[in-house]
Amino acid sequence: MIDLKKLIRVIPGYPKPGILFYDITTLLKDPVGLHWAVDILANTFLAQKINLVIGIEARGFIFAPMVAYRLNAGFVPARKPNKLPADRASMPYSLEYGKDAIEIHRDAIRPGNDVLIIDDLLATGGTAAATAKLVESLGGRVAGIGFVIELEELKGREKLSPYPVHSILKY
Repeated sequence: MIDLKKLIRVIPGYPKPGILFYDITTLLKDPVGLHWAVDILANTFLAQKINLVIGIEARGFIFAPMVAYRLNAGFVPARKPNKLPADRASMPYSLEYGKDAIEIHRDAIRPGNDVLIIDDLLATGGTAAATAKLVESLGGRVAGIGFVIELEELKGREKLSPYPVHSILKY
């Protein structure tokens, strides 16, 4: 077993003082660590029938397609507003200072699809919760939500109840 935490670079004071930034680029460049992270995420949901894996912009795009491949599922990008070219569905959510939204193509999810949502980091849970609501608004079922890193003190997992949430590394 590889210690994935040793492959995460922690940068104090980025992007502003008082913040600890958990940099996954050091994990991504390590072929064994990357393989382990993708396998752990995929294996957690292997027993479920997953039709689609949604990756949340931007770093969820790194892991979600690989997990989708391992689960024999399709991949759907969830993007910031106005970045997708076709008819979009949107879900707003609150940030610490303001609002944002997440969008997917309206035809990406069919009613009854079982969907896994993947992102690199769970902080407050706002983006993942909005993505889950967006999936359900299009008739999909959220089978689970997976993260490489979870910042436990921010209690984002609470915002994602009742969905099954799995994170590989907890800080």
